[in-house]
Amino acid sequence: MVHIGNDWDEILEDEFKKEYYLKIRSFLKSEYSSRTIFPSMYDIFNALKYTSYSGTKVVILGQDPYHEIGQAHGLSFSVKKGIKIPPSLVNIYKELKTDIGMEMPSHGELTSWATQGVLLLNATLTVREGQANSHQSIGWSVFTDEIIKRLNRREEPIVFILWGGNARSKKKYITNSHHLVIESAHPSPLSAYNGFFGSRPFSRANEFLCKNGIEGINWNSLNEN
Repeated sequence: MVHIGNDWDEILEDEFKKEYYLKIRSFLKSEYSSRTIFPSMYDIFNALKYTSYSGTKVVILGQDPYHEIGQAHGLSFSVKKGIKIPPSLVNIYKELKTDIGMEMPSHGELTSWATQGVLLLNATLTVREGQANSHQSIGWSVFTDEIIKRLNRREEPIVFILWGGNARSKKKYITNSHHLVIESAHPSPLSAYNGFFGSRPFSRANEFLCKNGIEGINWNSLNEN
């Protein structure tokens, strides 16, 4: 069974035993043995491994993993160092420059955000090579919806950053008024000019955290690694 290595193990223990998840597991066994699937089976739960339930300060919700070779490693919008920075992440970096004056990093790996409490969660956790959204209907949304619901129950305030229609559809699960929801268009080149640029999500997140006595995120940590 899945071993995450932090408090998510206990929180999601029953979820991993449910019929829908066992169907996902069975399907993926076949997929990984017969096709090229991203990310590596060892990286599927990296978002949860890097960012514990109790340590989550900010959630940035993506759609599904990058589907080209070498890109996906289990964190939404992130690619490993040495991989070309994808267009959506380039636009995220542009907004960081406008919002907080951060210079463009030389890489696209967002691990240093995750270790500070930014849960970089995709709504769907796996994908076939070259086929965007190919695993969208296998049940992952039930699993990731449950993660959002569990976070919503937490007493400590959390910032939920929802970019684009897919992420914004999760807003209905964020019902506790002590959390902050920041939503806008997706940073994709197709939609970034429809409200993503100028939305200042990073400074707004930190302002909220600080107001609630929680240390903000050092977004510029990407340039320190």
